[in-house]
Amino acid sequence: MLSIALLSRIQFAFTMSFHILFPAFSIGLALFLTVIEGLWLKTRNPMYYQICKFWIKVFALTFGMGVVSGIVMEFQLGTNWAGFSAKVGSVLGPLFVYEVMTAFFIEAGALGIMIFGWKKVGDKLHYLATILVMLGTTLSAYWIMSANSWMQHPIGYAIENGKFIVTSWLDVVFNPITLPRFLHMIFASYVSALFVILGVSSYYLSKKIHVEFAKINFKFAAYALIVMMPLQIFIGDLSGVNVHKYQPLKTAAMEGLWDTQKSVPLVLFAIPDQNLQKNLYEFSIPYGASLLNTHTLDGELIGLKSVSPSDQPLVLPVFFSFRIMTGIGFLMLFLSVIALYLAYKDKLINYEGVTSRILKIFTFASPIGFIAILSGWFVAEFGRQPWAVYNLIRTQDAVSQVSPYDALVLLILIVLVYGIVFGWFYFYFLIRTIKHGPQHESKNLEPFEYMRPQLEEEKS
Repeated sequence: MLSIALLSRIQFAFTMSFHILFPAFSIGLALFLTVIEGLWLKTRNPMYYQICKFWIKVFALTFGMGVVSGIVMEFQLGTNWAGFSAKVGSVLGPLFVYEVMTAFFIEAGALGIMIFGWKKVGDKLHYLATILVMLGTTLSAYWIMSANSWMQHPIGYAIENGKFIVTSWLDVVFNPITLPRFLHMIFASYVSALFVILGVSSYYLSKKIHVEFAKINFKFAAYALIVMMPLQIFIGDLSGVNVHKYQPLKTAAMEGLWDTQKSVPLVLFAIPDQNLQKNLYEFSIPYGASLLNTHTLDGELIGLKSVSPSDQPLVLPVFFSFRIMTGIGFLMLFLSVIALYLAYKDKLINYEGVTSRILKIFTFASPIGFIAILSGWFVAEFGRQPWAVYNLIRTQDAVSQVSPYDALVLLILIVLVYGIVFGWFYFYFLIRTIKHGPQHESKNLEPFEYMRPQLEEEKS
């Protein structure tokens, strides 16, 4: 029989894997919409208005899914992780409250104006609502990252009667590992959304539909990605150095390092065997791991054998998730360079030969950023194990005292409901929206009502 701890971990991993995709997409789209609407207000180019109207539909659908799936996440803290909540509730509870206040007071409050306020409020007020939604999604992400970073590197606390209390909110909120992790996640959201925009634009271009609309979207994504992808890799490096500093065992699992040593090679491929405490079929580059994690060739890394096997994270998922994440990162950089070339040389209207095949590749690569996000979260969460709070609370001591049978039934129900609501329902309407395409100017593409006389005068 599966243990309650394992079932609860599977359930949390499943629901988190679904949930994280929606806020990440929302964060990226919110910034994109803020920039595009700003361009619309500055240039009065109707195409920018059309782009806003199209992507706001996708944003609204995604935002709604994120809210619903996020509520389930918080309920699990009571149903499956009562031991965890009882011990750290006074630390993480306020952070979750701040996140909810940010999400519902700022995001949701401005979202109604952003979606339904076209032609009903002034352009400046509508743009302010869009900016507030963007800021709200960003701040909401920061509170969640603060909570998770405290679990990864707990500071600013004391223990009284077996419960954690905060002694310094500054330490909790501004944990030294929070900012690099937050920026890494935010930029991951940006580039993931941009690859969706790139993919949808490529789909339209390959089908020879909505060509002007698609060209503007494609070029925007290409120019933005060529800036953001190198920044994301740089921030990822900073985050990796922080992991080595504060969670050396996680770094050891990422690198497949069993013995503490200096001048550590970078293992490109291996099959880590936790039972034998060694790597099989290893292929490595000399000095690589030391250079990446310490920025010196002779840097020392702590090995997994420095602790007992019961205190080691599961190496296999951490090791391969890390390589999937980094591999996809460099692949995205390569694709960004190709996209920039096509955009700069204005080769998007050449639908034959190589360009046609490249556009299809971009279409299929639309979800690539979200695969990298999931891989990164697997590294972060598997790498923290066997601790719910690093080196303080074991995961097996944080679960609720319920029967494995109840946990199994709940897990099955969640898989079914999530498959229907967040799987079929979301993607059905997302694909339907994309296939329908942007609204046509002759029928629905109208600026704010009070601007119509001005535009008619400019036309004449």
